[in-house]
Amino acid sequence: MKIKSFIKKSSFFYLVLALVSNTVISQERDTQYSTSELMGKDENIELHGKGINLRKEAYDAFMEMKKAAYVDGVAIKVVSSYRDFYRQEGIWERKYLKYTEELNMSPDDAMDKIIEYSTIPGTSRHHWGTDIDLIDGYKKVKGDVLVPEKFEEGGPFKEFKDWMDKNASKYGFYLVYTNNPKRKGFKYEPWHYSYAPISKPMLKTFRRKNLVRLLQEEDIIGSEHFTSGFLKSYIVNNILDINPELL
Repeated sequence: MKIKSFIKKSSFFYLVLALVSNTVISQERDTQYSTSELMGKDENIELHGKGINLRKEAYDAFMEMKKAAYVDGVAIKVVSSYRDFYRQEGIWERKYLKYTEELNMSPDDAMDKIIEYSTIPGTSRHHWGTDIDLIDGYKKVKGDVLVPEKFEEGGPFKEFKDWMDKNASKYGFYLVYTNNPKRKGFKYEPWHYSYAPISKPMLKTFRRKNLVRLLQEEDIIGSEHFTSGFLKSYIVNNILDINPELL
């Protein structure tokens, strides 16, 4: 009886210890990214690869994927990768002024137009060093390359898209804004990929921040119109309504 009691107590002890250990590890992963880092304000973020600018693990995986694609006749080319807060701020403010001053749109309509494709500064996944916009560098294309039609049947990047659809997940990369008709938020971007092993825990940490308060405290042109309702909708639809593989 004493032996059985000892075994039960020991088993319970080790079960509790395992649960506590897993909780501590989970908390460590969730807190390893600072608010400034998540919002693109950390000047000390370490990025790798000329013209690639990804975190080390993501960079290594990207290079393996690039080599594999090259063997199959696809030249993966980075169009855009890491983007800090201040660069995103410039994009936002340029569009906001264009829509409100040149096109005479209301502030609310201007913001709704901007967030079809562009993020509010501080919320871009490009702040993390995990996300990249990609095309096929072999193809010579005039005008804007980041147009959905160019990745469809008959488009110059259709072969690239087919290869990525089949192979990207093998290297940890997933399309962020899919063509799912039920998805809300940002429009379909067949060029935007994210390295899931890092971006998933970063998003998990990011969503635990008080994003409404953080964004309302920013001195961005148009931020006086950042109502709680607008920001809560933006968080649900634009930040979180993404490829389920990245949640």
